[in-house]
Amino acid sequence: QVQLVESGGGVVQAGGSLRLSCATSGLTLTAAAMGWLRQAPGKAREFVACINWAGDMMYTASSVKGRFSITVDNAKKMVYLQMNSLEPEDTGDYYCAAARSPTTNALDFFYWGQGTQVTVAS
Repeated sequence: QVQLVESGGGVVQAGGSLRLSCATSGLTLTAAAMGWLRQAPGKAREFVACINWAGDMMYTASSVKGRFSITVDNAKKMVYLQMNSLEPEDTGDYYCAAARSPTTNALDFFYWGQGTQVTVAS
């Protein structure tokens, strides 16, 4: 049984930082990459970042490049999203998800967590 459990969301002032964590279990070798996606109120879910389990291939959305970074701990089966210089536009539900390979396409992710809410106050 696959489980992806996000944590670390919360309310932060603009310019602040948060670190999201995703604890994974039950994933097979077909899930060779992990990603973070987000959904703002009233908007479609969008790609944020993706990385392979080796940690040597990653993609980051242009909207967060230079501010957000994705990392993995393969031994612990954990995925992290460090978010710095947060902006009100970063507000939304953040989801951890698994894909067959690193991708920027939200449709390529086939396992999803329940999400963690991030609110950036101006």
